[in-house]
Amino acid sequence: MTSPAFAPTVALPPIPASPPLVRPSSPALAALSKQQARPKLLSPPDFSGKRSSRRAFLNSCTLYLHLALEQFTCDEKKIFWTLAFFKDGYAAKWFKNLFCQEVDTGIFLIRSWTDFEQQFRQFFLVNAEADAINTLEGSSYS
Repeated sequence: MTSPAFAPTVALPPIPASPPLVRPSSPALAALSKQQARPKLLSPPDFSGKRSSRRAFLNSCTLYLHLALEQFTCDEKKIFWTLAFFKDGYAAKWFKNLFCQEVDTGIFLIRSWTDFEQQFRQFFLVNAEADAINTLEGSSYS
């Protein structure tokens, strides 16, 4: 009886290993890679209180705040960030009065983002008297 023929054994080249997954090694690199994954958000324009830009301003701020939740961990940060855009006209006067009341009373009257939105709507969206004052004051700035 003859032994069966065996095919010669051929050594296959080793399969190259995948390169190791590189993880950012520092918080700065981790933040950079996180930042690159998201498109850059545009801040809202400065707000003067003009009727034509009121609703668009509030919508722009709300959108930004929703898209950048990790930056705004409490209502206070949302409110002060938004107030930073109240730079001209009636909006700047409203902002100044808000802080004067805080100095006088020791209490910041707007306690939450919901309070801020209500105050904003009251003074900038539905207040006819404020519209009249804004129109009169606006004409004196020209």
